[in-house]
Amino acid sequence: MKQLAVTTLHSFVAQQEASTPVLLLDLREPWETAMGTITLPGAHTRLLPMNSLPDHLDELDREQPIVCICHHGMRSAQVVAFLSRQGFEAVYNLAGGTDAWSAQVDPQLPRY
Repeated sequence: MKQLAVTTLHSFVAQQEASTPVLLLDLREPWETAMGTITLPGAHTRLLPMNSLPDHLDELDREQPIVCICHHGMRSAQVVAFLSRQGFEAVYNLAGGTDAWSAQVDPQLPRY
């Protein structure tokens, strides 16, 4: 499974931006995303709770790099494995999720 450290997400998005913008796929529940989300210039953020992903699979671009995000990186790791089995190749798990992002990159994003 491909993983990205929160400290390398900025540079990953910047590298990809020239070809195809990165999709930050936030798999948390609405009550979690209401507290805040990761947004980066050059990336698109989509909020899609994990349990609704199968119903929206055909809406995802198989050619677009996708970084899956959740609270700690567990749900997103499961989704990366699922998407890989569905033929998506450029899918990555954000290791540590929003909690690691808040602790290491942006303390403005609330921890919970």
